Amino acid sequence: MAKTMSHPLFARLYPRINAFAEAHGSLEHRRELLEGARGRVVEIGAGTGANFRHYGPGVVQVIAVEPEPRLRALAERAAEAASVPVDVLPGWAEELPVEDHSADVVVASLVLCTIADVPAALAEAARVLKPTGELRFYEHLRSNRPGFFRLQRLLNPLWRRLGGGCNLTRDTERAIARAGFTIEQVRHFDFLINGRAGPASPSVIGIARPPRARTP
Repeated sequence: MAKTMSHPLFARLYPRINAFAEAHGSLEHRRELLEGARGRVVEIGAGTGANFRHYGPGVVQVIAVEPEPRLRALAERAAEAASVPVDVLPGWAEELPVEDHSADVVVASLVLCTIADVPAALAEAARVLKPTGELRFYEHLRSNRPGFFRLQRLLNPLWRRLGGGCNLTRDTERAIARAGFTIEQVRHFDFLINGRAGPASPSVIGIARPPRARTP
């Protein structure tokens, strides 16, 4: 039986948070993330299914994994309106219900900040990707500015409690590289709301290739 998790308060608030973010620029970020994606896609932590409408005709199937039941129900509704086939499944990023080397693309979109075991999740992404596949990621990061990072570290305990486990202080791009992925494209930016930075403003969008298979 697939594992689930429950964040009832966050799950009720997140659709409003996402709508606000989309009104201020995240729609364009999602389009950038998914432009040119093709083949079979595995999306980890699909949330409400906000990415589904951005998959183009080159995508033949999306397998969307989401452990939070309230968010998963919203994702199922979004899947019905998607222009590509989307299957929404319960499960964890650390234990994807997907076969080895069966995905052309793995998508991590504003989710690696919340996952308990990021190395395990990235190892799973590498497992399910074809050798020619790609990891597409859109995440907020710990700041490389010392003063801003101190603020993130100060706010992080409360942020995690209110944000469904979201961490402000993760260096997700470095974690991807440490997991053996080769980062081929990357764009760093500050996601500003009305010209102002928030605690989660430092962001990255990129594409990485999976680790090469090791011969015994």
